[in-house]
This record gives sequence, structure tokens and C-alpha cells, in this order.
Amino acid sequence: MEPEDFRAAGHELIDWIADFRTGVADRPVKAAVRPGEVRGAFPSEPPTGADDVRALLDDLDRAVVPGTTMVQHPMHFGWFPSNAALSSVLGDLASSGLGALGISWESAPALTEVEEVVCDWMRQLTGLSDRWHGSINDTASSSTFVAMLAARERATDHAQTGGGLGAHGRPLVVYTTDQAHSSVRKAALLAGVGADELRMVEVDPWTRAMRPEHLRDLVEADVAAGRQPMAVVVSVGSTGTTAFDPVDEVAAVCADHAIWLHVDAAMAGSAMLLPECRHLWHGVERADSVSWNPHKWMGTILDCSLLYVTDPEHLVRVFSTNPSYLRSTADGEVTQYRDWGIPLGRRFRALKLWFHLRLDGVAEIQTRLRRDLANAQWLAAEVERTEGWEVVAPVLLQTVCVRHRPLGPDGDPLTGAALDDHTTRWLAELNDSGRAYCTGSVLDDRWMVRVSIGVEATERRHVEALWHMMRDFAET
Repeated sequence: MEPEDFRAAGHELIDWIADFRTGVADRPVKAAVRPGEVRGAFPSEPPTGADDVRALLDDLDRAVVPGTTMVQHPMHFGWFPSNAALSSVLGDLASSGLGALGISWESAPALTEVEEVVCDWMRQLTGLSDRWHGSINDTASSSTFVAMLAARERATDHAQTGGGLGAHGRPLVVYTTDQAHSSVRKAALLAGVGADELRMVEVDPWTRAMRPEHLRDLVEADVAAGRQPMAVVVSVGSTGTTAFDPVDEVAAVCADHAIWLHVDAAMAGSAMLLPECRHLWHGVERADSVSWNPHKWMGTILDCSLLYVTDPEHLVRVFSTNPSYLRSTADGEVTQYRDWGIPLGRRFRALKLWFHLRLDGVAEIQTRLRRDLANAQWLAAEVERTEGWEVVAPVLLQTVCVRHRPLGPDGDPLTGAALDDHTTRWLAELNDSGRAYCTGSVLDDRWMVRVSIGVEATERRHVEALWHMMRDFAET
């Protein structure tokens, strides 16, 4: 494709995207396809010749769009907000158009230095001190894995440079709670921590926040047994209920035993753009690493996960390989992001953040976040005052966890498996209707429904409409 062909095709694609976003609210929220249906819509043999862009866009409409759950739909309340602000889409397009090769500072000086700039902007916007140094990964799963590898090497005095974990001799232990994201367990296992050495710290029965006193008991018992505490991972806005672990109190335990403290704020990190929310991660300055995803509630398009550390030199010691073909005269003077994590090649992800911040502005993003917080409080109040309904976890941000508990044949509220059957039934019927989408989760061994409010297009009227639908499907 020549540049002039690209210009013409690009105009058609931009028009298609704009039309798609304009009409997304008219589509079913949930993808209404069967397993294999999308694949079956494509030829089994690869194309042999060039096609025109119009035919490709027709196939996009015909085969791809119906097989996509509309997470930009104003009636999408599932999982977490996965916004893709169109301003950041332009940044993604600019990144792809430049086609920069991010394997070293020399291969793309601007890629490195714009990343340094936007990471520092985001540091300032979330109230972190200048002790923190940031980089951009693809997802929080990768950021957590990097943190676990860094923690492992500090706990073992850089065992990787000698005999590895086998020569260390002491079992490594990681501590978190059952509210933590599944990626925490995966990262610990991949870092060489045995499943038997992954400790689940008790949580408060209502807030689901980690109990620091139980953490201390576990750590002291492990030390006495000859094990090596390696890392504690706290959730700042857990996946299921948006629970907030007490970072400052946990940090005190970590400081007493020289344990790496990682703060997983994947979704809730966006809230720290609001000064009035920063008390929720009080003590974060005492941590060793923090990760959060602008590609969630804030709205920068996937994939864009920030990882901050207070000791980048430690990352370099852990991850640097410095092959001869990548050495340059700038070494020692510049940041080489290849030495801050696992990949060698990097995309110009910083442009997505740069475009988003420049074109939308921080004030507009903050206004939207405050709107979502208010909408969550409105929904929680409606649920609490409606007979048969309950909010089952604190509403600290934009996620409202609810159950409908109708009366059974004996006149008592449903419990146990009967309550689970009722919850999963009405949730499935709501989602299958295509009119809205929520996700469920298990809390206290029983199913509940999570309403995650935060799509860019979601206004109060959409939350009100959802509440009416929930009542219709659950109470019928």
C-alpha cells in the first residue's frame, strides 16, 4: 500500500470508526454469537490477492462487529470500565503510523523520552512523590510479574547471577488475599514461588481489606520456620468488590522484615487523579512498586499499564542483558527501557497517553470520574432502600455489588444454592437481552452481581435504566 492509497483507505476507516462509535448505543451490548461462528464467517484459505478497503470494512461489519461485546456501550457495566477515548485512538494510530522501533534509546530517542515525560506527568497527577520512576507495560499482569521478579532477586540477594533459586536454600513466600487479582497468583508461580508458599491473609468480613495483624502473624511464623518472605501484594481496589487494603499498616510489617511491597491499583489507580480519593492508598510512598492501568477507567485505549518503582537501578540489575549489538555511545546517559522489564521491543505506547491528556485534558477526565462516583452512590442508595435487595460490599468507588434475595416457598428469604440459582438466572437473562451487561462474582461463597459504572458514554439515565431492568429481571 502506497501512502496515497493509505490516505484514501484511512479516511474510510476513520469514517467507519466515527460511525461505529456514534451508533454503538443502538447495538446489543453482548456479543450474540455461538462458539466458532465468527471463525466460520471467514474463508478457510488465506487471500491470494489484494482487496479494496470497502470490501474489508463490509466484512468488519458482517463478521467482526456482531462477535464483539460492546464495552464502549453506555449500558455496559461488566468487569471494569475499558474505555478507549477517541483522543487516545488517534495516539494509537500515530504510534502505528510512525512505526518506531523501541529496542533502545538510540533506535527511537523520542519513544523513550516521551514515555519518561508522560510517566512523570501521571506521577504528578496522582500525587506520587518524585521518588517514583515509571514505565509503560501492556497490562497490570505484566507489571505485577515484573514486580515479583524484582522482589525475588532482592529477597535472594540476586540468586539469578549465581546458582539460581535452587542454591538459595530457603522457600520464598508471597502474601496477598483471596480478593487479589488472579494475575498475582500467576506472577508468583511464574517467579518460582511454590503454590504451597502463597499465603492468603485474612480480610475484614465487611470491607474485604487485608488484616495487617494476621499478615504479621503469618510472616513471623514463616521466618521462624526458616522460610524467606519475598513479597506482599496489596489490592488498591480489588477486582471483585473494589476493596482497599490498608497500605500504610501493611507497609509497616514489610519494613520490619525487609519484604517487597507491591501495590496493585489496576482499575482504581484512575481514582488517584482525584485528590479527594488519595486517602484510599495512604502509605503508598512506603511501597516498592505500584501499578495501575490508564486503559481502564481513565480511558486511554488498551494496552497501557503504568509501573512505578522507587529503585530503577534494581530493575536494571535484574533485567539488563545488554547484548553487544544494542550498545551505543549513549549508554549510561539515557534510560534503556528494555532493562526495566521483559520485552526487548517496545511500542510507542506513550503517544496514546500524550494524545489523551493533550486533546481531552485532565479536567474533563476528572469531571467524568466524579460523575461515575456519584452515579454509583445513587445506585447503592436505591438498592439499599428497596425491599429484597442488598448492597453486599462497601461502595468506595464506582463498583456496586448487589444481591436480590426474594422470599422462598416457606416465606423466608432464599439462601444457599437456591439463592445462587436465582442470581445467576436473572443475571443471564439480563445479559442475554442485549439491553445491558453486568458480570457476576462469588462473595462469601454465594453469587452476587457487580455493577461497574464507568463507560465514557454512561450517564445517570443509563444507570437508572439499568436499575429498572435489574428489578424487572430479578423480581419477575
